[in-house]
Amino acid sequence: MPPRYPDKPVCSYLWDTTLGVHSEHAAVRLNFDLATVFGELTLDRDTSSTHSREGDELADWLRGNVERAFSPSRAGGLQPSSVGGSTPKTATASRGHEVAAPAKIIGTPYRFTYAAHFPKPALPLDNPLTEEGVALGRRLFNDPLLSKGEKQSCASCHQMDGGTVDAGKAFSLGVDGLPGKRNAMPLYNLAWKSEFFWDGRAKSLRQQALMPIQDELEMHETLPNVVAKLKSARAAAADAKAISYATSFTRAFGTPDITAERVGLALEQFLLTVTSFDSKFDRVMRGEAQFTTEEQRGFELFHTEHDPRRGQFGADCFHCHGGPLFQNVAFANNGLEREPKDLGRYLVTGRDGDKGKFSVPSLRNVELTAPYMHDGRHRSLEEAVFHYVRGVKRSETLDPNLAKHRPGGMHLPPPDLHALVAFLKTLTDESLRPAARSAALAPP
Repeated sequence: MPPRYPDKPVCSYLWDTTLGVHSEHAAVRLNFDLATVFGELTLDRDTSSTHSREGDELADWLRGNVERAFSPSRAGGLQPSSVGGSTPKTATASRGHEVAAPAKIIGTPYRFTYAAHFPKPALPLDNPLTEEGVALGRRLFNDPLLSKGEKQSCASCHQMDGGTVDAGKAFSLGVDGLPGKRNAMPLYNLAWKSEFFWDGRAKSLRQQALMPIQDELEMHETLPNVVAKLKSARAAAADAKAISYATSFTRAFGTPDITAERVGLALEQFLLTVTSFDSKFDRVMRGEAQFTTEEQRGFELFHTEHDPRRGQFGADCFHCHGGPLFQNVAFANNGLEREPKDLGRYLVTGRDGDKGKFSVPSLRNVELTAPYMHDGRHRSLEEAVFHYVRGVKRSETLDPNLAKHRPGGMHLPPPDLHALVAFLKTLTDESLRPAARSAALAPP
């Protein structure tokens, strides 16, 4: 059936801009007519594939329709917004970009660095990164005061010298010795995510950071107790450089007030700085290294469509793990079970279409983050990749990019499976391997 649309559906976007004819600011409306894009399109009639190819007439037709769907107009009745203040600056570094923190902040701006081939992250404007804020967040992350009985810190289950996960464990044990419900997720490159946890229930890092503290299966503490303990904590007498938390909070936020909100903000600042972008893959992209023959084959499989009708025999990985971050912001059912025991995203949204769906994680440093999947069922990288080759289970919410294949998966031959694993290992940042990381973190 052709898609149905209401009469003349139009989306309007407003922005403040400087027009070429004069220097004053004016509001302009850009209208977008969705019906113009699709018209009377039906995929079964107009194309034999759901993916465009070079020379695809449908893609050319859609491209022309998109151009015709936009139309500008005056935005009457709107006042131009005020213009002024400082604009964050972007500088080019030898291995990436450094984003200067916004003006009017407390402390020393933190130089957030990321790879030149990464997209620009949407750092929180209401919690600008500072050296002092990041240092406080790092201190809190490693302090067992945040847990009941002072038994665990955030770092207990997210080991910075072990892939930022609870190395080798399917489920971490909380302060009471009880196992959690899901596998500890890695913490790399969270600045490029907008929803957190396997089910996306946290909409910001500051919110996410406070949840494990209060979870009865994890740190099992209350926020009022955490605040009280931080207020009464004394600097270690044996460390001449140690300072009180009141001093740390003053340096980060301007006053010694210790609140749960500030704990979350400090942890957010630290977590945003946990980045990784110097793997062999990145060096290949910069022209500083070359893939082996097997790694090159894995790279090609990873980024190639599996569409036998059109002579494409790739592994389809890029659909869900595309781009330089090797992730997306969606939630997907990857066919682990026909009837999922853990309903995942559905528990947050209540939508039937979200049953068995989980956050699509980044594959960067995947070699260091075993075991795999939300329940840690796959102990090795080879086992995890084999799932997509022969182990996919069909269900109503199975991701379409997996559902289009024959039962079980893509049935790639063993050499291709090994090539995919070889390529995935090129995503490992060597400085983050446990031995190298431990050496880097050791005190002088």
